[in-house]
Amino acid sequence: MTVTTPDRQAAVAPGKEPAAAAPAPRPRPKGRIGRWLGSSLVQAFLVVVALVWITPLAGLFLSSLRSAQDNASGGWWTSLSSPAQLSFDNYSALLGNAGMTQAFWNTVLISVPATVLVVVIAALAAYAFAWLEFPGRDPLFLLVVALLVVPMQIGLLPVAKLFGELGLFGTIPGVVLFHVAYGLPFAIFLLRNYFAEMPKEMLEAARMDGGTEWRIFTRLVLPVGRPAIASLAIFQFLWVWNDMLVALLFADSASQPLTVELQSQIRQFGSNIDVLAPGAFLSLVVPVVVFFAFQRHFVQGVMAGSVK
Repeated sequence: MTVTTPDRQAAVAPGKEPAAAAPAPRPRPKGRIGRWLGSSLVQAFLVVVALVWITPLAGLFLSSLRSAQDNASGGWWTSLSSPAQLSFDNYSALLGNAGMTQAFWNTVLISVPATVLVVVIAALAAYAFAWLEFPGRDPLFLLVVALLVVPMQIGLLPVAKLFGELGLFGTIPGVVLFHVAYGLPFAIFLLRNYFAEMPKEMLEAARMDGGTEWRIFTRLVLPVGRPAIASLAIFQFLWVWNDMLVALLFADSASQPLTVELQSQIRQFGSNIDVLAPGAFLSLVVPVVVFFAFQRHFVQGVMAGSVK
């Protein structure tokens, strides 16, 4: 028996009522946190916080464009009403300062190799810990994790003595090696957790197709793990670029980076602000640019690799 309704036709068994139509799904309302974050008051507060954080950077930049006399006569905000105070003469003086320019290139020669070596070694070790079977794999990984809680200050004096015997104390390679050794435990931990989340079937299919472990690592694991690798590179680069403790101990006057040179300039020439201000801004702006250029990969990689 067929029952016909004005809206639709349906086959219904004799003596039974037609089934009621399922209600349309309602859109999920925003939670309290979502509504709170979307309010104009919170957005205005976040804008104020951002301005508070940006103000020191803007003040340092304006101070680097003013002469020593203008900086001594008033604060950097006075240049907003007197733009004639601003010029790039201080940066010309900075380029003519042999100590500052040498320190800048020393910082590059320390930061770039320390970042590249940590990323390459940690990626290889993380792949081995995540997908290769070898004796003692789990105890060795626990040892790497245990090294995360070892303070850096504990190894300063023993490593300094070792570098002195090897002829590496006071050299750029010595500073790089210390940064690499101290950065590897966290780097291996981060990348191993990210690599372990990859589907096992994907790697098994690559092996069945005849792919070697090296080919799987370079053609499959590295492209998929790009967010975690990018976040690790940012972590390592920012830490090495801004470091002063390790460089203060392991670098001599010919190999000291920009942070140590700025500290030395402040101690010796406290009124030399026409060189200190542009040097400090240069030291600050490079990590800021690197961070904002890769912030999307930074957030995605940290959130994916922090937990298993």
